[in-house]
Amino acid sequence: MSKLKTILSKDKLSRQDIIYLLSLENKSEIEELFTHANNLTKKVLGQNVYLRGLIEFSNICNRNCKYCGIRKSNSEVERYTMEMQEIQEAARWTYQQGFGSLVLQSGERSDPEFLKFVDNILQNVKELSNDRLGVTMSVGEQSLETYNRWYESGAHRYLLRVETTNADLYQKIHPSCHSLKERIEALDRIQKSGYQVGTGVMIGLPGQTIQDLADDIIFMEEKDIDMIGMGPYIPHINTPLNKTVKNFDAKKQLQLALKMIAVTRIYLPDVNIASTTAYGALSEKGKGQALQCGANVIMPNLTPRKYQENYKLYENKPAFLASYKRDFDKLKDEIKATGKTIGFNKWGDSPHYFKRTGESRNQFQA
Repeated sequence: MSKLKTILSKDKLSRQDIIYLLSLENKSEIEELFTHANNLTKKVLGQNVYLRGLIEFSNICNRNCKYCGIRKSNSEVERYTMEMQEIQEAARWTYQQGFGSLVLQSGERSDPEFLKFVDNILQNVKELSNDRLGVTMSVGEQSLETYNRWYESGAHRYLLRVETTNADLYQKIHPSCHSLKERIEALDRIQKSGYQVGTGVMIGLPGQTIQDLADDIIFMEEKDIDMIGMGPYIPHINTPLNKTVKNFDAKKQLQLALKMIAVTRIYLPDVNIASTTAYGALSEKGKGQALQCGANVIMPNLTPRKYQENYKLYENKPAFLASYKRDFDKLKDEIKATGKTIGFNKWGDSPHYFKRTGESRNQFQA
Protein backbone atom coordinates (compact mmCIF):
# COMPACT_ATOMS: atom_id res chain seq x y z
CA MET A 1 0.00 0.00 0.00
CA SER A 2 1.34 3.44 -0.91
CA LYS A 3 2.07 6.00 1.78
CA LEU A 4 -0.85 8.11 0.52
CA LYS A 5 -3.32 5.25 0.78
CA THR A 6 -2.01 4.37 4.25
CA ILE A 7 -2.59 7.94 5.44
CA LEU A 8 -6.05 8.16 3.87
CA SER A 9 -7.07 4.90 5.56
CA LYS A 10 -6.41 6.32 9.03
CA ASP A 11 -9.22 7.28 11.39
CA LYS A 12 -7.25 10.32 12.55
CA LEU A 13 -4.47 12.23 10.81
CA SER A 14 -1.35 13.31 12.66
CA ARG A 15 0.29 16.68 12.11
CA GLN A 16 2.90 15.00 9.94
CA ASP A 17 0.14 13.35 7.90
CA ILE A 18 -1.46 16.75 7.30
CA ILE A 19 1.87 18.21 6.19
CA TYR A 20 2.45 15.27 3.84
CA LEU A 21 -0.96 15.66 2.21
CA LEU A 22 -0.62 19.43 1.80
CA SER A 23 2.81 18.87 0.22
CA LEU A 24 1.60 16.50 -2.50
CA GLU A 25 2.78 17.48 -5.98
CA ASN A 26 2.06 14.38 -8.05
CA LYS A 27 -1.06 15.00 -10.14
CA SER A 28 -2.56 11.52 -9.72
CA GLU A 29 -1.99 11.60 -5.96
CA ILE A 30 -3.64 15.00 -5.68
CA GLU A 31 -6.63 13.68 -7.61
CA GLU A 32 -6.77 10.70 -5.25
CA LEU A 33 -6.77 13.10 -2.30
CA PHE A 34 -9.59 15.16 -3.82
CA THR A 35 -11.67 12.09 -4.63
CA HIS A 36 -11.27 10.77 -1.09
CA ALA A 37 -12.32 14.10 0.40
CA ASN A 38 -15.29 14.38 -1.97
CA ASN A 39 -16.48 10.85 -1.14
CA LEU A 40 -16.14 11.59 2.57
CA THR A 41 -18.18 14.76 2.17
CA LYS A 42 -21.00 12.84 0.48
CA LYS A 43 -20.86 10.09 3.10
CA VAL A 44 -21.00 12.43 6.12
CA LEU A 45 -22.96 15.42 4.79
CA GLY A 46 -24.84 14.08 1.77
CA GLN A 47 -25.12 15.39 -1.78
CA ASN A 48 -26.51 18.83 -0.96
CA VAL A 49 -24.69 22.09 -1.58
CA TYR A 50 -26.17 24.90 0.50
CA LEU A 51 -26.55 28.45 -0.81
CA ARG A 52 -25.81 31.54 1.27
CA GLY A 53 -26.88 34.77 -0.40
CA LEU A 54 -24.03 37.22 0.27
CA ILE A 55 -24.93 40.87 0.96
CA GLU A 56 -21.88 43.12 1.37
CA PHE A 57 -23.90 45.90 2.93
CA SER A 58 -21.09 48.33 3.77
CA ASN A 59 -17.40 48.75 2.95
CA ILE A 60 -16.69 51.27 5.72
CA CYS A 61 -14.00 49.76 7.95
CA ASN A 62 -12.04 50.99 10.94
CA ARG A 63 -9.24 48.47 10.57
CA ASN A 64 -6.08 48.67 8.47
CA CYS A 65 -5.24 45.07 7.63
CA LYS A 66 -2.28 45.09 5.27
CA TYR A 67 -3.82 42.64 2.76
CA CYS A 68 -7.32 44.08 2.43
CA GLY A 69 -8.64 46.28 -0.37
CA ILE A 70 -11.19 48.04 1.84
CA ARG A 71 -8.68 48.84 4.59
CA LYS A 72 -9.28 52.20 6.25
CA SER A 73 -6.28 53.87 4.63
CA ASN A 74 -7.19 52.97 1.05
CA SER A 75 -8.39 56.33 -0.24
CA GLU A 76 -9.01 54.89 -3.72
CA VAL A 77 -12.19 53.17 -2.53
CA GLU A 78 -15.54 54.93 -2.67
CA ARG A 79 -17.21 54.17 0.67
CA TYR A 80 -20.84 53.10 0.84
CA THR A 81 -23.54 51.69 3.08
CA MET A 82 -26.53 50.12 1.38
CA GLU A 83 -29.96 51.57 2.07
CA MET A 84 -32.23 49.39 4.19
CA GLN A 85 -34.62 49.02 1.27
CA GLU A 86 -31.81 47.66 -0.93
CA ILE A 87 -30.85 45.13 1.74
CA GLN A 88 -34.49 44.09 2.13
CA GLU A 89 -34.85 43.59 -1.63
CA ALA A 90 -31.78 41.36 -1.74
CA ALA A 91 -32.94 39.38 1.30
CA ARG A 92 -36.45 38.99 -0.12
CA TRP A 93 -35.04 37.69 -3.40
CA THR A 94 -32.91 35.22 -1.42
CA TYR A 95 -35.99 33.95 0.38
CA GLN A 96 -38.13 33.75 -2.76
CA GLN A 97 -35.48 31.73 -4.62
CA GLY A 98 -35.28 29.18 -1.80
CA PHE A 99 -31.67 29.85 -0.80
CA GLY A 100 -32.48 29.15 2.84
CA SER A 101 -29.76 31.46 4.22
CA LEU A 102 -27.92 34.70 3.70
CA VAL A 103 -24.63 36.21 4.84
CA LEU A 104 -24.43 39.81 6.05
CA GLN A 105 -20.88 41.07 5.57
CA SER A 106 -19.28 44.48 6.02
CA GLY A 107 -16.17 46.29 7.11
CA GLU A 108 -15.54 46.28 10.83
CA ARG A 109 -17.19 48.91 13.01
CA SER A 110 -18.55 48.97 16.56
CA ASP A 111 -20.08 52.42 16.91
CA PRO A 112 -23.64 52.64 18.30
CA GLU A 113 -25.12 53.73 14.96
CA PHE A 114 -23.68 50.67 13.22
CA LEU A 115 -24.78 48.26 15.95
CA LYS A 116 -28.33 49.56 15.75
CA PHE A 117 -28.32 49.39 11.96
CA VAL A 118 -27.35 45.72 12.07
CA ASP A 119 -30.11 45.11 14.63
CA ASN A 120 -32.61 46.62 12.22
CA ILE A 121 -31.32 44.55 9.29
CA LEU A 122 -31.70 41.33 11.27
CA GLN A 123 -35.19 42.17 12.46
CA ASN A 124 -36.28 43.09 8.91
CA VAL A 125 -34.82 39.89 7.44
CA LYS A 126 -36.61 37.75 10.00
CA GLU A 127 -39.88 39.58 9.46
CA LEU A 128 -39.90 39.47 5.64
CA SER A 129 -39.05 35.74 5.64
CA ASN A 130 -41.38 34.70 8.46
CA ASP A 131 -38.26 33.72 10.42
CA ARG A 132 -37.33 31.17 7.75
CA LEU A 133 -34.08 32.67 6.45
CA GLY A 134 -30.97 31.56 8.28
CA VAL A 135 -28.48 34.38 8.89
CA THR A 136 -24.68 34.37 9.09
CA MET A 137 -22.91 37.51 10.30
CA SER A 138 -19.40 38.50 9.23
CA VAL A 139 -18.67 41.94 10.65
CA GLY A 140 -15.55 41.45 12.74
CA GLU A 141 -14.55 41.60 16.37
CA GLN A 142 -17.27 42.80 18.74
CA SER A 143 -18.03 42.73 22.46
CA LEU A 144 -19.86 39.83 24.10
CA GLU A 145 -22.81 42.17 24.65
CA THR A 146 -22.99 42.93 20.93
CA TYR A 147 -22.72 39.29 19.93
CA ASN A 148 -25.52 38.45 22.36
CA ARG A 149 -27.61 41.33 21.04
CA TRP A 150 -27.37 40.23 17.41
CA TYR A 151 -28.01 36.61 18.35
CA GLU A 152 -31.23 37.68 20.03
CA SER A 153 -32.10 39.73 16.92
CA GLY A 154 -31.97 36.63 14.73
CA ALA A 155 -28.41 35.81 13.62
CA HIS A 156 -27.37 32.24 14.37
CA ARG A 157 -24.02 31.84 12.61
CA TYR A 158 -20.96 34.07 12.84
CA LEU A 159 -17.84 33.98 10.68
CA LEU A 160 -14.64 35.58 12.00
CA ARG A 161 -11.55 34.56 10.07
CA VAL A 162 -8.25 34.45 11.94
CA GLU A 163 -6.37 34.52 8.58
CA THR A 164 -3.39 32.72 10.19
CA THR A 165 -2.66 31.15 13.57
CA ASN A 166 1.07 31.89 13.34
CA ALA A 167 1.38 34.88 15.71
CA ASP A 168 4.46 36.31 13.96
CA LEU A 169 2.85 36.07 10.54
CA TYR A 170 -0.37 37.55 11.92
CA GLN A 171 1.56 40.65 13.03
CA LYS A 172 3.23 40.96 9.62
CA ILE A 173 -0.14 41.24 7.86
CA HIS A 174 -1.81 43.48 10.47
CA PRO A 175 -0.98 46.81 12.14
CA SER A 176 0.63 46.61 15.59
CA CYS A 177 -2.69 47.51 17.24
CA HIS A 178 -4.19 44.17 16.14
CA SER A 179 -3.34 40.90 17.85
CA LEU A 180 -4.01 37.23 17.26
CA LYS A 181 -4.80 36.83 20.95
CA GLU A 182 -7.65 39.34 20.67
CA ARG A 183 -8.94 37.63 17.54
CA ILE A 184 -9.09 34.28 19.27
CA GLU A 185 -10.76 35.81 22.32
CA ALA A 186 -13.44 37.21 19.99
CA LEU A 187 -14.01 33.70 18.61
CA ASP A 188 -14.48 32.49 22.18
CA ARG A 189 -17.08 35.22 22.78
CA ILE A 190 -18.95 34.19 19.63
CA GLN A 191 -19.09 30.60 20.80
CA LYS A 192 -20.22 31.69 24.27
CA SER A 193 -23.10 33.64 22.70
CA GLY A 194 -24.49 30.45 21.16
CA TYR A 195 -23.63 30.93 17.50
CA GLN A 196 -22.44 28.34 15.08
CA VAL A 197 -18.84 29.48 14.96
CA GLY A 198 -16.96 29.97 11.72
CA THR A 199 -13.37 30.90 11.02
CA GLY A 200 -10.79 30.44 8.31
CA VAL A 201 -7.39 31.41 6.98
CA MET A 202 -5.76 32.86 3.90
CA ILE A 203 -3.82 30.24 2.00
CA GLY A 204 -0.52 31.08 0.35
CA LEU A 205 0.35 34.25 2.26
CA PRO A 206 3.86 35.64 1.73
CA GLY A 207 6.08 33.93 4.30
CA GLN A 208 3.53 31.23 5.15
CA THR A 209 4.69 27.60 5.31
CA ILE A 210 2.94 24.25 4.89
CA GLN A 211 3.60 23.72 8.59
CA ASP A 212 1.66 26.93 9.33
CA LEU A 213 -1.31 25.64 7.34
CA ALA A 214 -1.20 22.30 9.16
CA ASP A 215 -1.29 24.14 12.47
CA ASP A 216 -4.24 26.21 11.21
CA ILE A 217 -6.24 23.02 10.58
CA ILE A 218 -5.36 21.63 14.01
CA PHE A 219 -6.35 24.96 15.60
CA MET A 220 -9.80 24.74 14.05
CA GLU A 221 -10.31 21.35 15.66
CA GLU A 222 -9.02 22.56 19.03
CA LYS A 223 -11.43 25.52 18.96
CA ASP A 224 -14.37 23.25 18.06
CA ILE A 225 -15.14 25.28 14.93
CA ASP A 226 -18.44 24.50 13.20
CA MET A 227 -17.92 26.08 9.79
CA ILE A 228 -14.94 27.18 7.75
CA GLY A 229 -14.57 29.94 5.18
CA MET A 230 -11.05 30.09 3.77
CA GLY A 231 -9.52 30.84 0.44
CA PRO A 232 -6.34 31.60 -1.48
CA TYR A 233 -4.53 34.84 -0.77
CA ILE A 234 -4.86 37.15 -3.77
CA PRO A 235 -2.98 40.49 -3.73
CA HIS A 236 -4.69 43.88 -3.94
CA ILE A 237 -2.68 46.63 -5.60
CA ASN A 238 -3.54 49.28 -2.98
CA THR A 239 -2.24 47.35 0.02
CA PRO A 240 1.14 47.19 1.77
CA LEU A 241 1.28 43.38 1.54
CA ASN A 242 1.09 43.55 -2.25
CA LYS A 243 4.59 45.08 -2.30
CA THR A 244 6.02 41.90 -0.81
CA VAL A 245 4.54 39.60 -3.46
CA LYS A 246 6.81 38.42 -6.28
CA ASN A 247 5.83 36.20 -9.21
CA PHE A 248 2.27 35.51 -8.06
CA ASP A 249 1.22 32.15 -9.52
CA ALA A 250 -2.58 31.84 -9.65
CA LYS A 251 -2.52 28.18 -10.69
CA LYS A 252 -0.19 27.17 -7.87
CA GLN A 253 -2.17 29.24 -5.38
CA LEU A 254 -5.43 27.60 -6.39
CA GLN A 255 -4.01 24.09 -6.14
CA LEU A 256 -2.69 24.71 -2.62
CA ALA A 257 -6.06 26.14 -1.56
CA LEU A 258 -7.93 23.13 -2.96
CA LYS A 259 -5.57 20.78 -1.12
CA MET A 260 -6.28 22.78 2.04
CA ILE A 261 -10.02 22.21 1.62
CA ALA A 262 -9.53 18.49 1.01
CA VAL A 263 -7.27 17.93 4.00
CA THR A 264 -9.48 20.02 6.26
CA ARG A 265 -12.48 17.94 5.21
CA ILE A 266 -10.64 14.72 6.02
CA TYR A 267 -9.51 16.06 9.40
CA LEU A 268 -12.87 17.68 10.25
CA PRO A 269 -15.49 15.60 8.42
CA ASP A 270 -18.67 17.08 9.94
CA VAL A 271 -18.04 20.83 9.56
CA ASN A 272 -19.40 23.09 6.82
CA ILE A 273 -16.74 24.31 4.38
CA ALA A 274 -17.43 27.12 1.92
CA SER A 275 -16.34 27.42 -1.68
CA THR A 276 -15.54 31.11 -1.43
CA THR A 277 -15.50 33.76 -4.15
CA ALA A 278 -11.70 33.79 -4.23
CA TYR A 279 -11.64 30.35 -5.86
CA GLY A 280 -13.59 31.82 -8.77
CA ALA A 281 -11.14 34.72 -8.98
CA LEU A 282 -8.26 32.35 -9.78
CA SER A 283 -10.14 30.12 -12.21
CA GLU A 284 -13.52 30.13 -13.89
CA LYS A 285 -13.92 26.55 -12.64
CA GLY A 286 -12.45 27.24 -9.21
CA LYS A 287 -15.66 27.27 -7.18
CA GLY A 288 -16.83 24.02 -8.75
CA GLN A 289 -13.45 22.42 -8.09
CA ALA A 290 -13.74 23.38 -4.42
CA LEU A 291 -17.11 21.61 -4.27
CA GLN A 292 -15.47 18.46 -5.62
CA CYS A 293 -12.77 18.26 -2.98
CA GLY A 294 -14.64 18.90 0.26
CA ALA A 295 -16.65 22.12 0.20
CA ASN A 296 -20.43 21.93 0.68
CA VAL A 297 -21.46 25.62 0.87
CA ILE A 298 -21.36 28.35 -1.78
CA MET A 299 -22.10 32.05 -1.39
CA PRO A 300 -23.59 33.76 -4.47
CA ASN A 301 -23.16 37.53 -4.33
CA LEU A 302 -26.40 39.51 -3.98
CA THR A 303 -24.69 42.87 -3.52
CA PRO A 304 -26.02 45.33 -6.14
CA ARG A 305 -23.59 45.70 -9.02
CA LYS A 306 -23.10 49.41 -8.37
CA TYR A 307 -21.44 48.53 -5.05
CA GLN A 308 -19.45 45.45 -6.03
CA GLU A 309 -16.56 47.40 -7.54
CA ASN A 310 -15.96 49.01 -4.15
CA TYR A 311 -16.02 45.79 -2.14
CA LYS A 312 -12.89 44.26 -3.62
CA LEU A 313 -10.83 42.73 -0.83
CA TYR A 314 -8.42 41.54 -3.56
CA GLU A 315 -7.80 42.08 -7.28
CA ASN A 316 -9.80 40.34 -10.02
CA LYS A 317 -12.76 39.60 -7.79
CA PRO A 318 -15.33 38.25 -10.26
CA ALA A 319 -18.45 40.33 -10.82
CA PHE A 320 -21.44 38.14 -10.08
CA LEU A 321 -25.08 38.74 -9.30
CA ALA A 322 -27.15 35.72 -8.40
CA SER A 323 -30.23 37.91 -8.80
CA TYR A 324 -29.52 38.07 -12.54
CA LYS A 325 -31.22 34.98 -14.00
CA ARG A 326 -28.30 34.30 -16.32
CA ASP A 327 -25.76 34.28 -13.48
CA PHE A 328 -27.97 32.20 -11.20
CA ASP A 329 -28.69 29.68 -13.95
CA LYS A 330 -24.96 29.40 -14.63
CA LEU A 331 -24.30 28.77 -10.95
CA LYS A 332 -26.93 26.04 -10.84
CA ASP A 333 -25.34 24.42 -13.89
CA GLU A 334 -21.90 24.57 -12.23
CA ILE A 335 -23.22 22.81 -9.14
CA LYS A 336 -25.06 20.22 -11.22
CA ALA A 337 -21.83 19.50 -13.12
CA THR A 338 -20.18 18.45 -9.84
CA GLY A 339 -22.77 15.71 -9.41
CA LYS A 340 -24.32 17.45 -6.43
CA THR A 341 -27.71 19.03 -5.74
CA ILE A 342 -28.77 22.33 -4.22
CA GLY A 343 -30.33 22.10 -0.75
CA PHE A 344 -33.15 24.54 -1.38
CA ASN A 345 -35.18 25.99 1.51
CA LYS A 346 -32.83 24.58 4.14
CA TRP A 347 -30.41 26.38 6.43
CA GLY A 348 -27.89 23.59 5.93
CA ASP A 349 -26.38 24.07 9.35
CA SER A 350 -23.19 22.37 10.44
CA PRO A 351 -23.71 18.87 11.88
CA HIS A 352 -20.70 19.55 14.10
CA TYR A 353 -22.63 22.31 15.88
CA PHE A 354 -25.40 19.93 16.92
CA LYS A 355 -22.86 17.35 18.00
CA ARG A 356 -20.98 19.99 20.01
CA THR A 357 -24.02 21.48 21.71
CA GLY A 358 -26.45 18.58 21.83
CA GLU A 359 -29.17 20.82 20.39
CA SER A 360 -31.87 19.39 18.16
CA ARG A 361 -32.54 20.72 14.66
CA ASN A 362 -35.66 22.48 13.48
CA GLN A 363 -37.29 21.85 10.12
CA PHE A 364 -35.22 24.52 8.34
CA GLN A 365 -31.89 23.33 9.70
CA ALA A 366 -32.09 19.75 8.44
